[in-house]
Amino acid sequence: MTFPTLVPTSRNFDPGNYAVKAFQAMNGVEHRLLYGSVRTQMTLQLQYENISDTDAASFMKHFDDMKGTFLGFALAAKDTDVKGGYKGSTVFDLNANGGKWRYDAPPKLTSIRPGISSVSVTLRGFH
Repeated sequence: MTFPTLVPTSRNFDPGNYAVKAFQAMNGVEHRLLYGSVRTQMTLQLQYENISDTDAASFMKHFDDMKGTFLGFALAAKDTDVKGGYKGSTVFDLNANGGKWRYDAPPKLTSIRPGISSVSVTLRGFH
């Protein structure tokens, strides 16, 4: 099953950082080593406000299909996915360099009124 293709009402993206190790010599000079060419620990928080209970349930089904935080998945590359409405670069697109996403935690579902819910999802990028 693919990640639900709804456009989020808001998103919060943390681009992570490159693997860097800093060493301080006895004279106080700092040396830094770069351990790779890709960013790690990216997180993407998605909020889906006032969606149908059926759409909200699709996030829970996908979470179950991914065995919770165990399996990784690619995000769709079309405009009707998590990037929908975002006009910037492709910073969310890990798939181009072989990366995937997995759930950082279970989706949080809030019932707004009968038939309407909100869902909050946090994803973590990995290679």
